[in-house]
Amino acid sequence: MPRHQSKIPIVVIGGGNGSAIIINALKHHRDRFEISAVVSVSDSGGSSGRLRKELGVLPPGDILRAILAMSPYEYHVLKQIFYRNRFANVGKLDGHNVGNLFLVLAEKYGNDYYASVRALEQAVNAIGHVFPSTLEKTNLVVELSNGSLVKGEADIDRPTYDRALRIQKAWLEPAGKAYDGARKAIEKAAVIILSPGSLYTSVVSALLPIGMREAIERSNAKLLYLPGSAYELAGETGPEKLSEFVHELQRYLARHIDLVIPYVDTLNA
Repeated sequence: MPRHQSKIPIVVIGGGNGSAIIINALKHHRDRFEISAVVSVSDSGGSSGRLRKELGVLPPGDILRAILAMSPYEYHVLKQIFYRNRFANVGKLDGHNVGNLFLVLAEKYGNDYYASVRALEQAVNAIGHVFPSTLEKTNLVVELSNGSLVKGEADIDRPTYDRALRIQKAWLEPAGKAYDGARKAIEKAAVIILSPGSLYTSVVSALLPIGMREAIERSNAKLLYLPGSAYELAGETGPEKLSEFVHELQRYLARHIDLVIPYVDTLNA
């Protein structure tokens, strides 16, 4: 009888949009890959930021997009329904979306954040699992080249300060402990993909919880970085060259990146 080959465990690390791009590509090969995602939860802007501030929940938006990308159904359709369509003229619900409110309601009703994530995965028949990088409520903080500090992902991602000031380093306040499920997925992975997206607010923020660095170091996985083909001119005041992106990212890792793939098709972002 033929032997059944085990699926290759792959973990995608980053923010919601970049991770979703990679997951959406990988899921077409789900017969070969066991796909997981570890997603940053330090968002402080938009609907996620409002829900976080008003209800004391973890920001749902990045987790939401990664879950939708895990569905065997068309990602762009699910994203339109659950994420892009924002409520209007309905009072306090204005600006929110179905997906964010589902995750928040499920968390509040069941008193279990992880269960709310699993419930949405079941609702969309997800082919893999999404893990928050930490379950602790943290804020991303960066130090600029003049020594000043900027706190909060929204203000880092869309800076109002002088764009000549470059980000020097980043950390979380409070530090936050890496979620056990995320750490275990990383340690068993054969391939770890650092996804495209904003360097600090998407990728580095997912790497910063305590224990994440060590989990990647212990893993025998090949470590890949997919930086994408462009960066936002209105975004972070970080690197502007691919070599700088790689150099900066390497500072937050305890081992060398094995391969850099500089182009990712963002058509379905």
